[in-house]
Amino acid sequence: MGDGLYIEARIGVDLDLVWERTQDPAQHQRWDLRFTRIAYLPGAEGEPQRFTYGVRVLPGFFVSGTGISAGERHRPDGTRTSALRFACAHPLSFLTEGRGYWRYVPCPEGGLRFLTGYDYAPRWGRLADRLLFRPLMGWATAWSFDRLRLWCERGITPERALWRGLGEVAARLLGVAAAAWAAPLAAVPVLLAALLLPPLPGTPAARRCLRRPPGRGPSAATAATPPALLDRLEHP
Repeated sequence: MGDGLYIEARIGVDLDLVWERTQDPAQHQRWDLRFTRIAYLPGAEGEPQRFTYGVRVLPGFFVSGTGISAGERHRPDGTRTSALRFACAHPLSFLTEGRGYWRYVPCPEGGLRFLTGYDYAPRWGRLADRLLFRPLMGWATAWSFDRLRLWCERGITPERALWRGLGEVAARLLGVAAAAWAAPLAAVPVLLAALLLPPLPGTPAARRCLRRPPGRGPSAATAATPPALLDRLEHP
């Protein structure tokens, strides 16, 4: 596989709320751009959970795959983890299989660090993956994590957050177009402002998330290390 992705968000709410909105597939599919639908398959209680997922690539057209996941809700150090493996045989999927984990790490001052590490095998070669798909997946994961944060902290539903994001992008593009029409030279600083100014506080932003483990030492290494639970999962 390629270079693994790491994303981390700081969420200032109780761990149970984040656990619920990430482990319940009906809630998960609302905030995560990477999935359009997630459905659990029947299985025995206490066993790893098998599921199917779908991603809408065109209106009415889904690319579907399968996966298996397991979680550890009660750990001696007070953290929680969730691990999964997934695979997709559809020829339009840019990945063939992958694996990843979530960690929920309570902070002494309140709230938690919600983080993920995952990797996948690209279908169309490493160059296309490195230049296009992997950066896009990293951005989509970080943007989704911040959308989850806004939902948990401020009650902004994922649907409202999406419309806010689209509206802000449209407003910035209109500003650039208006500047270019009125005075072409003025369009350059307006374009730079549109690209560099941070989104409004109620709009999701990938830039608010960490893309590397913070700091150094054992805590950083632990965050970026896949849990042993991941190695115990079967191939989906």
